[in-house]
Amino acid sequence: MLKEGLINEFLHETENTRKLLKAIPDAALNWKPAEKSWTTAQLASHIAGLYDWYDKVINLDDFALDAYHYDRGDLSKAANIVAKFEENAERAQRALENFDESTAKRPWQMTMRGHEAIAPTPKIVIIRSVLFNHVYHHRGELVVYLRATGHKVPGLYGPTAEGTR
Repeated sequence: MLKEGLINEFLHETENTRKLLKAIPDAALNWKPAEKSWTTAQLASHIAGLYDWYDKVINLDDFALDAYHYDRGDLSKAANIVAKFEENAERAQRALENFDESTAKRPWQMTMRGHEAIAPTPKIVIIRSVLFNHVYHHRGELVVYLRATGHKVPGLYGPTAEGTR
């Protein structure tokens, strides 16, 4: 039951992520709202990259961030970011489909250089917070980026202020 709910939400929200990433024009990729902010390309790539974490959360109990290497690929074209997202989302879906619900309460932790980055936390909490909610948070930022650069935002939960669906 738990897994079924996670998969249903994943499929629905992955489609929303796909629509949003596909709405990014190449002309907006280098824009950022402030000096210390990410560019649109970096933010979109981070969103796509979070889908690479599913198997690390679902199939591991300890994740050493400093040992993790993720190739973001070529960020000069929005289509490249979308392609990377598609690759990651497919693997993420398989990881969720193979998720053993009996491990949902098993502690998961993240370390960085031998130090605790995320304290041992039940996997289900990490799935909901780091994998799901984290993406939603950054999608909200990306919506602001698109609007700030004068681009239309696709409807994620119904029509947008621009009237798009």
